[in-house]
Amino acid sequence: MKKMNRGILTALSSIGIAQGLKILTHKKLSGNWDWKQVATTGGMPSSHSAGVCALATYLASHKGARHTETALATVFGAIVMYDAQGIRRHTGEIARLVNELEDSFASLAGDFPSFEFVEREKELKELLGHQPVEVLGGAIFGCALGFASAKLENN
Repeated sequence: MKKMNRGILTALSSIGIAQGLKILTHKKLSGNWDWKQVATTGGMPSSHSAGVCALATYLASHKGARHTETALATVFGAIVMYDAQGIRRHTGEIARLVNELEDSFASLAGDFPSFEFVEREKELKELLGHQPVEVLGGAIFGCALGFASAKLENN
């Protein structure tokens, strides 16, 4: 039986563990256990960053920093991390503003009966991206896991 690709296993494990760690960081910040954190976007640590850094570090440790696969994983990883803390975070901030605007329209509609306004049943999701420290936390965790995976394989 063939073994699963170690790079994929390392990256997916890093993503899964990082998602699980969100439960602990949420508990530390809020004082409440919330098991739904395992399936959320955003939060500490970034599982996106953990996954791409685990893969890039595993490849660099296993095949060498000059290998083409390492270059690909690093460049695409940098794009993913930039997107997670930049574009996706800003999208979440825009969603928060739209939700606030809708709340304002709802209260305004109550004051003016002729003003037609139909409120949505569900608000836009606001926690989409990451703060830079969350991306950094995921990156450090992923690098550590990727390095450890390569060392275990080489022994």
